Amino acid sequence: MGQCYGKAVTSGGDDDGVTTIVSSGGAGGGGSNENQQPQSPLPSSTVGNGRVDIPSVKNTPARSSATSQWPSPYPHGTASPYTQGAASPLPPGVSPSPARSTPRRFFRRPFPPPSPAKHIKASLAKRLGTANPKQGPIPEDGSEPGQQLNKSFGYSKNFGAKYELGKEVGRGHFGHTCSAKGKKGELKDQIVAVKIISKAKMTTAISIEDVRREVKILKALSGHQHLVKFHDACEDTNNIYIVMELCEGGELLDRILSRGGRYTEEDAKTIVMQILSVVAFCHLQGVVHRDLKPENFLFASKNEDADMKLIDFGLSDFIKPDDRLNDIVGSAYYVAPEVLHRSYSLEADIWSIGVITYILLCGSRPFWARTESGIFRAVLRADPNFDDLPWPSVSPEAKDFVKRLLNKDYRKRMTAAQALTHPWLRNENHPIPLDIFIYKIVKSYVLATPFKRAALKALSKALTEDELVYLRAQFMLLEPNTDGRVSLENFRSALAHNATDAMKESRVPDILNAMAPLSYRRMDFEEFCAAAISTHQLEALQAWEQIASTAFEYFEQEGNRAITVEELARELNLGPTAYLILKEWIRSSDGKLSLLGYTKFLHGVTIRSTNTRH
Repeated sequence: MGQCYGKAVTSGGDDDGVTTIVSSGGAGGGGSNENQQPQSPLPSSTVGNGRVDIPSVKNTPARSSATSQWPSPYPHGTASPYTQGAASPLPPGVSPSPARSTPRRFFRRPFPPPSPAKHIKASLAKRLGTANPKQGPIPEDGSEPGQQLNKSFGYSKNFGAKYELGKEVGRGHFGHTCSAKGKKGELKDQIVAVKIISKAKMTTAISIEDVRREVKILKALSGHQHLVKFHDACEDTNNIYIVMELCEGGELLDRILSRGGRYTEEDAKTIVMQILSVVAFCHLQGVVHRDLKPENFLFASKNEDADMKLIDFGLSDFIKPDDRLNDIVGSAYYVAPEVLHRSYSLEADIWSIGVITYILLCGSRPFWARTESGIFRAVLRADPNFDDLPWPSVSPEAKDFVKRLLNKDYRKRMTAAQALTHPWLRNENHPIPLDIFIYKIVKSYVLATPFKRAALKALSKALTEDELVYLRAQFMLLEPNTDGRVSLENFRSALAHNATDAMKESRVPDILNAMAPLSYRRMDFEEFCAAAISTHQLEALQAWEQIASTAFEYFEQEGNRAITVEELARELNLGPTAYLILKEWIRSSDGKLSLLGYTKFLHGVTIRSTNTRH
């Protein structure tokens, strides 16, 4: 929940038209970074909590059909010049971060201030209470200006009796993080991290609810090796105290810097596997993080092989299996396209992991611009650059992995559990977690018509071994019965085996109600493959045309029957206006689906999507 402030300061020197950008920020995360490093060359711009760090090194611009409005001011391969030391531009009462100081930059031409779209500004104003200096904070939930906010959280009020505060290790907009020592109980003499959030800075109902939700998520999520451990939550008149394990190894961002800006492929694999493992765990519990970035992964110790921990759930939320979120939060360089379109789910975290992996492998951001709005345009319209160094020397498997995470169509991205079975990461010694996506897609299958199920069964017979690795792992996690089949009870017990309190809060088990048809039948592995495959994900594969062609041959032999335009429209839940288009999918010779019709039918096309610009 840290925030960084930036402003343009006109230089009084002899440089003509030089504008100095002064910026200062800090981390208010849940851990500790005791190794104070210079400002990162891979800074982030946070949408939901107002953090905007000034870019400070050469970046590889994203590919776009249009010329960027804000091209890089530095020649290719040249590091950005900067100088140390500047007066703090922070407002009164907020001191510079001791954890990270941003060196100021000099530009030969004016640096435009961030100019996000109106709805993004509104989101920031609501979340942070930021407004025009002549106005008061924007009221929330129909509250009138000046209405007293309830800042009593119901947490323990004896923080001072339980913990002895140590040195400050990080500072952000809403507060700061300190080390502390337990005085009694299970934490006696143990060093912990305490995130201290100022109640005075909670100026809106939403900011108060954010803190409540962060503590609730930290309490509810438990038991994962790569998740920061929550200990306690306390409060007094002035502050909230969130007590967690102390991570002394520093941020992933600092380790990237210490390696010269990027990781080798083998070392990157180790990092990405840890990230995917903990994110898959969160997603199974119905928690979307919404702010995944290198700054929010801390190492437990300074050892080179120390475990990494995911921290800072200040922007996270619970989400039901079929729900979509619409508030714009996260960090600009890592934000997914569908977040900017205000309709997203767990897949937004996968995009962020794709950005992190891109940075690990090449040291540059995949989407770059000088302003937040420019970054958003790049995220929505540009393609990542895989042509410049070092990409030619990166393995094809690694590039395919990143591309399958950075697909702008969220339906075509791999899930976190799927990504762990990708050829680039595949490791028999690394366990594959249960994937909530399996429940969502099997639910759709059991509710589908016999014709649609026949089409999917044909598709499953054309799958490559790479796809079967994931499906086989998920099937075994359901613990098939002695006859090699699974029923609704298998799905239920697998969820219960992996449940935490977060799963109950996000009502993930409710999805079992929609899978009721499985109560009366059992599913073998062959049918499970048909039920658990996503046409959209397969369409992202280079081999999709071959897979579809092979699947259609099976469909012709076993499932393709004569179908009328009216019946096909009912299958797709379309009205009479679709008849003209659907007629093109049916062969006039025998009244059966053509190859085009088969692939379109699998896709579930609608009239609106046929007119979508690609």
